[in-house]
Amino acid sequence: MTTWRMPAEWDRHERTWLAWPSAGYTLGDTENEADEARRTWSQVALAVARFEPVTVVVDPGATDVARTWLADGLDGATAHPVSLLEAPLDDAWMRDIGPSFVVGDDGSLGAVDWVFNGWGAQSWATWAKDAAIAETVAAAAAARIVGSPMVNEGGGFHVDGRGTALVTRTVQLDPGRNPQMDEAGVEEELARTIGVRTCVWLPRGLTRDYGELGTRGHVDIVACFTPTGRVLLHWQEDESHPDHAVCREIEAVLTDAADADGNPFEIVRLPAPHATHDDEGPVDWSYVNHLVCNGGVVACTFDDPNDERALAVLREAYPDREVVGVDARPLYARGGGIHCITQQQPAT
Repeated sequence: MTTWRMPAEWDRHERTWLAWPSAGYTLGDTENEADEARRTWSQVALAVARFEPVTVVVDPGATDVARTWLADGLDGATAHPVSLLEAPLDDAWMRDIGPSFVVGDDGSLGAVDWVFNGWGAQSWATWAKDAAIAETVAAAAAARIVGSPMVNEGGGFHVDGRGTALVTRTVQLDPGRNPQMDEAGVEEELARTIGVRTCVWLPRGLTRDYGELGTRGHVDIVACFTPTGRVLLHWQEDESHPDHAVCREIEAVLTDAADADGNPFEIVRLPAPHATHDDEGPVDWSYVNHLVCNGGVVACTFDDPNDERALAVLREAYPDREVVGVDARPLYARGGGIHCITQQQPAT
């Protein structure tokens, strides 16, 4: 039986996968809103293509539009190629609908096909098409399917590649996702599928993530590992924001925790943007939600006074990589960030 391990995000990639926004709330109600979404998804794809190949899954009805917005990558103007793969889509959050790629002890490529049910069967979500995307992407990548009965999304955990995972109690233990599972069952399944030996259970995610379009606590806007073993922690400094208390609660858990080898975590506070609210209330804008690429980091920016401060922390965390910022406000208005719309495929 093959033993699977999910590499760290900073290990070398074969490519990065995205899905193209083509319907529903992701595009919005007007053509201007639709173009805003397309512009932002294309900016992320082309930024990643500076560092590695990119494949974008596109609904057949949106192929011509995607070709227009991704023309530079498709025509070879980027350092690495952008390609399209047609498949029916409900939505465009590849981190969650796509597979989690793993590597076997025999060097083979695997793809964990979690059960996807619209982030816990959210009332506004549809997922019949998205539930098949992991298998489609795995086939295109020539990866062996690693099936799982657990409802899970790629944004709901983060690994260090050495056996440690960050998870939140409100995602994997969500009654709308896995009512039949307890901590031990989740840990056993993460060990079988992605090679986790130690789960660090964070109590919850950021406040906005429990709103209408939220995921109920995805960890990839809260905290992440880095190559040096440090943990970057979203840090809300404004006492008027509800995440001021949330971040301190999470920091206390991380301070008392250790990785799979028993090493304590060195925690680096990654400042939240200076802006704390939008028209909908307290924001969950987070610089934690970045993608590490081959030689680069594609990071969220917010046209905010804290952008440069946060990017400096990322440059220190990844000194051998170029940090590139993309305005992620249109993504967060739709429920996620740069990490949420991308999924790395490790090199084997």
